[in-house]
Amino acid sequence: MPIGEPYVPETITVHLGSLDSDAENVTLPFPDYIKNVASSEIYPTWPEAALRANIYAIVSVALNRIYTEWYRVRGYDFDITDSTQYDQKFIKDRQIFENISQIVDEIFDDYVRRQGSVEPLFTQFCNGTTVTCDGMSQWGTVELAEQGMTPYEILQYYYGDDIEIVRNAPIRTGTPSYPGFPISLGYVGNEARTIQIQLNRIARNYPAIPKIGDVSGDFDYATEEAVRAFQEIFNLPVTGVVDKATWNKIAYIYLSVKKLAELDSEGLRAEEAEKQFTETLEVGMQGKQVRGLQYYLAVIGAYYEEVMPVEITGYFGTETENSVKSFQRVFGLPETGIVDINTARDLYRAYFGILDSLPPPDPEVGNVVLFPGVVLREGASGEYVKILQTYLSYIHQTFPEINDVTPTGYFGPMTKAAVTSFQKLFGMPENGVVSLAVWDKITEIYSDLRFGMDKRPYQSPGYTISGDS
Repeated sequence: MPIGEPYVPETITVHLGSLDSDAENVTLPFPDYIKNVASSEIYPTWPEAALRANIYAIVSVALNRIYTEWYRVRGYDFDITDSTQYDQKFIKDRQIFENISQIVDEIFDDYVRRQGSVEPLFTQFCNGTTVTCDGMSQWGTVELAEQGMTPYEILQYYYGDDIEIVRNAPIRTGTPSYPGFPISLGYVGNEARTIQIQLNRIARNYPAIPKIGDVSGDFDYATEEAVRAFQEIFNLPVTGVVDKATWNKIAYIYLSVKKLAELDSEGLRAEEAEKQFTETLEVGMQGKQVRGLQYYLAVIGAYYEEVMPVEITGYFGTETENSVKSFQRVFGLPETGIVDINTARDLYRAYFGILDSLPPPDPEVGNVVLFPGVVLREGASGEYVKILQTYLSYIHQTFPEINDVTPTGYFGPMTKAAVTSFQKLFGMPENGVVSLAVWDKITEIYSDLRFGMDKRPYQSPGYTISGDS
């Protein structure tokens, strides 16, 4: 499923046959599709209020199918069918009625949704004579219009008082929500957050899937564990990696348990659909995403001579732009200086490639350990947790305000308390979570205290670290 507010696509692809038949697919402009369906489903002689109510419903059904990717997440290469058994009636090359065409031109980018929900409502309808259903009666709208009801009042009559009409939805080219590459441990972004939200909801119906405590967009160990459990339940290769097959299966099960493609939908709340991370990073931007970018560039620059080093400030200025361009040049990407999804993906690959090439981390050697690439929080375990605890315990000797912790390798309540006290002392958000920025600050203090100088691997002469964002 896509992330964010619904939109009206420029085109829609219709399958002209039963679901699994080898029938033709037709791609046409979205307004033309609505005109065709409306001309096939309703009569041009009906009162205008009835026509408008029906067209709102037709648009909403189509947008629901597109927004939920109802067919595409099941492996089909179309958005909707021409079958009234599943969707709504479409007749290729049929005549379009002029008055219906004019109304569609006016309202094709308006749709119905439940108040408090994001997704277009699956506004089920039937003719109301030979076929009846729980949704709207098409012939019934005529009677209501003749009684003087407005299109909105007609829709409320059938779908409830808690609906609203979204007007002038944005129009853009539709793209599949699967990002085009596998999502795995260490990835940070909106796609990881989508997976976390969906798995947490699915876990209510499938309790063998462990809940992911912090829906943060950081693909951490808890997320990997939940993905593995999901893959085992649904007979997918148990890798902990969200490839296309796993992405589509998660999306399909999520749609099913929430009934997002049905009239009695549970609804998708705004906070479930909102984007947490900026899609691209460029000059003038600032914040923790930029700081993370600069950290990766600094490390990569220490191992790739052609990649320019960059100061970690949290602000995307000319220096960062030039560093991004040098990275793009080395990795065969367009030299835009803008970090889009392709640049971000190669940054992750390059960084994790460096981590994999290094000897096993050892906190006793004369430098500090690189960020493990995975956010550490309560419940995590492993060598990097033990290193984190070793650093915090050493820092405690100079700063007793920071809770002491024994290096056990398990991130429990005591480690969380130590991290939180460190964050409080150094003016960072007190959440007990070790993100890239927190790891960077802990290693900075540890290095200064133990070695008397900053010995982080990416350090270069005259290079400084600033900002705690």
